[in-house]
Amino acid sequence: MAAFTLAHLSDPHLPPLPDPQVSELLGKRALGYLNWTRNRHKYHRRDVLDVLVSDMQAQVPGHIAVTGDLVNLALEAEFAPALAWLRTVGPPDRVTAIPGNHDTYVRATRHRFAKNFADYLSGDDASGAAFPFTRRRGPLLLIGLSTAVPTSPFMATGTLGRAQIEALEQTLSLTHDDAFRVLLVHHPLRSASKIKRLTDAPELLALLKRYGVDLVLHGHDHVHSTIWIDGPSRTIPVVGVPSASARAHGDYPAAAYNLFSIARDGAAWRCQQMVRGIDDKLQAREVRRTRLI
Repeated sequence: MAAFTLAHLSDPHLPPLPDPQVSELLGKRALGYLNWTRNRHKYHRRDVLDVLVSDMQAQVPGHIAVTGDLVNLALEAEFAPALAWLRTVGPPDRVTAIPGNHDTYVRATRHRFAKNFADYLSGDDASGAAFPFTRRRGPLLLIGLSTAVPTSPFMATGTLGRAQIEALEQTLSLTHDDAFRVLLVHHPLRSASKIKRLTDAPELLALLKRYGVDLVLHGHDHVHSTIWIDGPSRTIPVVGVPSASARAHGDYPAAAYNLFSIARDGAAWRCQQMVRGIDDKLQAREVRRTRLI
């Protein structure tokens, strides 16, 4: 079997931020807007994002996974440009997206992402935007989760909730011996930060230890990350990626994306990761290659 290539990018925080209505700058959005105008607009750049996406498309991946935070403050005026951008990345049959915490930043627009991006997060059963959803693409079974919930100011936690965890258990309990199972989630499965963690990560880790998947992809932290968690028969790689629009600043690296080459190796799977990122000359280059499985 020829290798199947899955590309993974996350957290584009699509710039520039539209001018908000005064009525929209209440509560958490007021603080987020202040942070954007003072800091974040310097580091999230459309030119960086465009170079990264162009380089990714030149690799001709079989499918692309986008693990959330397409927008910034979940303003009404952010969603149409974000959808237009995602359409330039690829059509819904070639791209799968899930929401991040910034996509459901406040309660007033918490359902807007699922409605606007429904074609990109609908399962193969055509049940609409419901989580978890599954999509079969080549040898992959993509399993999309949502940890995106509105939170109070200064908080960026995520939560799956009991209903989604129970539905995920049902999905994972089904036999998919012929598929390479990839779990898509915005928040990392382990975090030292109380304000950025996945609140029900222990429950998710317990499910994965019992039923297993082959690979977990996430965003949120804006850094390169690989950890290994327990599965039923072997450890599972959990891989994070920097923001797709970021200039390097402080402890945060420049924008990057992952390419996973996945193929059968006898009765087992082989998965190799290649990281490509933006350098200080605004050019994309290979950063490293790693055999994960």
